Amino acid sequence: MLANACAEAANWPPGIKLAINVSPVQFRSHAFSLRVANALAATGLYARRLELEITEAVLIRDDEAALAMLQHLRAIGVRIALDDFGTGYSSLSYLQRFPFDRIKIDRCFIENIANPESSSPAIVQAVITIANARDVTTTAEGVGTEEQRAILTGLGCAEMQSYLFSRPRPASEIRLMLSKTSVVAAA
Repeated sequence: MLANACAEAANWPPGIKLAINVSPVQFRSHAFSLRVANALAATGLYARRLELEITEAVLIRDDEAALAMLQHLRAIGVRIALDDFGTGYSSLSYLQRFPFDRIKIDRCFIENIANPESSSPAIVQAVITIANARDVTTTAEGVGTEEQRAILTGLGCAEMQSYLFSRPRPASEIRLMLSKTSVVAAA
């Protein structure tokens, strides 16, 4: 799957990145970083265009091994995202200790962000402030309404993702969409 996704992304315009979710089982494999390096070499995808999304579950069991793996992946040039931040065993120490390029704020904080009685805006603002101080990008997951989008923009959230913007699409549709975008950008 990793090699196939990298091969597909290698044909995309240079500024388009590929994000892949990594399971804790995959991440704990001692050969994982080697598999990533091999996939990049075999497909010609520039390492900075690959972002691996990991959850906090990856960090819980053996944080020394996780740190070593993350450092090795970063040395290759791969970007690392902390996915679903705020769920499970969230710890701010993860943000301090581990080398993340992106924090993906879990949808559970976004769902109620427009509710005036919710603490979600304050929590999201705190995460964005911490991320900005560490020069880390923030992405809000599960943005379902224009009102949520406007609030997140006002809070300084860098990026958002959800069905509001696009549903998942097969590679053939992505290729077509990117080719149309490239034509528009070149004109």
